[in-house]
Amino acid sequence: MKKQRGFAMQTLARVAVFAALIAVLGVPGTLNVFGAAVPITLQTMGVMLAGVILGSWRAALAVLVLLVLIAAGLPLAAGGRGGLGVFTGPSAGFLIGWLPGAAVTGWLVERGGRSPSTLRLFLACLIGCVGVIYLFGIPVWALVGGMSLGAAALSSLVFLPGDLIKAGLTAVVARGTQRAYPDAVPAVHQERVRSAGGR
Repeated sequence: MKKQRGFAMQTLARVAVFAALIAVLGVPGTLNVFGAAVPITLQTMGVMLAGVILGSWRAALAVLVLLVLIAAGLPLAAGGRGGLGVFTGPSAGFLIGWLPGAAVTGWLVERGGRSPSTLRLFLACLIGCVGVIYLFGIPVWALVGGMSLGAAALSSLVFLPGDLIKAGLTAVVARGTQRAYPDAVPAVHQERVRSAGGR
């Protein structure tokens, strides 16, 4: 029972830390390139880091906590935005996409074993926190912006170079973290949970 409580407290602490990290990465504000209605922010990198270090469900929980706080009115979205209005604008789909994006990223990393390579971490970020987030973000941007899906997809290409850089940096940081702290590997989290539960 004490072990399970210990793991629960560790989980809550990790979730809180990464929810805070994603929020802090929004402090520098936003960058609108070529007048795009959807801004570029560093918060996506926080979502990537959550996925590769926390694993699937913990990362999703960290993102969910942040989104709930934003919806409640706290100015934690990039540029100091908060409230339900954030979820009705052009970037709403990208914000909502953080949740499945973090989960997919973590799921892919978990399947990399106890020592996922930098390449695997990078690809997990690309598939989860670029591919999945775009999958949610582009249709909503098209709908809210009154443009075709193709036009929104074409406009979203402006984000791609920055997202590739963020994915690369995340992979390097995560790999270094996992070398220094092996327990930071999501697969290890899963093993510890199974052993604590007696399964």
